[in-house]
Amino acid sequence: MSLRMILRILGLLLMMFSLTMVPPILISLLFADGMWQAFVVALGITVGTGALMYLPNRHARKELRTRDGFLIAALFWSVLGLFGSLPLMLTGAAALSPTDAVFESFSGLTTTGATVITGIDLLPEAILYYRQQLQWLGGMGIVVLAVAILPTLGVGGMALYRTEIPGPLKDSKLTPRITETAKALWYIYATLTVTCALAYMAAGMNWFDALGHSFSTVAIGGFSTHDASIGYFDSAAIELICSAFLLISAFSFSLHFVAWRERRLTHYFQDPEARFLMLFLAGLIIITSVSLWLTSDYETLQGLRHAVFEVVSIATTAGFSVADFSTWPGALPFLLFVAAFVGGCSGSTGGGMKVIRIILILKQGMREVMRLIHPSAVIAVKIGKVSVPDGIAQAVWGFFSAYVLLFFLMLVGVMATGVDQVTAWSTVGATLNNLGPALGEASAHYGDLPSLAKWILVVAMLLGRLEIFTVVVLFTPAFWRK
Repeated sequence: MSLRMILRILGLLLMMFSLTMVPPILISLLFADGMWQAFVVALGITVGTGALMYLPNRHARKELRTRDGFLIAALFWSVLGLFGSLPLMLTGAAALSPTDAVFESFSGLTTTGATVITGIDLLPEAILYYRQQLQWLGGMGIVVLAVAILPTLGVGGMALYRTEIPGPLKDSKLTPRITETAKALWYIYATLTVTCALAYMAAGMNWFDALGHSFSTVAIGGFSTHDASIGYFDSAAIELICSAFLLISAFSFSLHFVAWRERRLTHYFQDPEARFLMLFLAGLIIITSVSLWLTSDYETLQGLRHAVFEVVSIATTAGFSVADFSTWPGALPFLLFVAAFVGGCSGSTGGGMKVIRIILILKQGMREVMRLIHPSAVIAVKIGKVSVPDGIAQAVWGFFSAYVLLFFLMLVGVMATGVDQVTAWSTVGATLNNLGPALGEASAHYGDLPSLAKWILVVAMLLGRLEIFTVVVLFTPAFWRK
């Protein structure tokens, strides 16, 4: 393992990350909120640390192995999450404690959207902007990681599930080189962000809110510049725009690449994963709207409007809100919360276990039922027209087993800090799935949770964002043997 090479890469990443402190400085100066000094200090610390890591190792040139890739992927989010918390700790009267600042930073970069902050409307504009920017940067990082990097490590969704798509996707990369792949994804991601911001402005948002919410919408993050989230605007047009861009961002960015390159949209409806997601959301919307119509005080159209928005927002793991779904009648809160376990498509900015894994688990379950009826039959699991190798099927079950085990361990850990069962279960689920909103005592915010519980949830965010195995492999003795 090349330690000097890893330090060189991390140092370079930190110096690049320090540049993201510049926009909040400009926002602070524009609004004269007095926060620019905190960001200047944070910039200095970040670039200085990065330089100390990079300069002594700048001549280290060695081909990275798979093990190096796992370590870099995990350290990438860990290091940036820690340094991203610096401005939140240095902002005077609005400063957060180290634990809360790290929690908020990781929540932003992993696009979880859980917050420990109350009185968001009263925060300085520079802080409001910075929170939204963290999610936007994290969302892009997720797409590049999922589509361009994880396949080379053997744990990404693209190499496993995209073999039926024609063209350059067959070699597990959108274009022959990872750098070209990342560049193409940046173009698509930035275009979606600008389009979303313009649509929000056309619907009535001011430029600051439109920019901030476009960041967190395309990233499927959920942070807002207002305590009431999207509900602050009380606009059906804004809710419709938000739902549309959440759905677009929940599709694999490889599909967007094909749409951009070939100028067609039919492949969205031909892709098994995208089709399953659309049918899944449609079914949830029908169940939710009918339940609200029968058991609540909502008028029919208002109930449908809230059902559409909350289903799309929660199921795609964004976590925006126009109503407190935790107070909805019957099993609706539980149903919507569990929907977030499915999450977005592989290679999207959404969280959860990913749609493709759910499809494979269901298909494998049906295969085992058929084997009981026909013990000698050879039954293939297919995604679309392509048979899925047994190795992939085993990997999905391995992921699911690790997911359940880690969920249980973190649930016990959070409950051990004194948190009640409903709050503990929902906060672990919300952070592991990168959803954000929880039930119980954390339905409004996470600020009242014990510090140890927050650190456990930070680990849950990281595990959920990095597809679990990318982190777990670092704790196996075999990984560190020469």
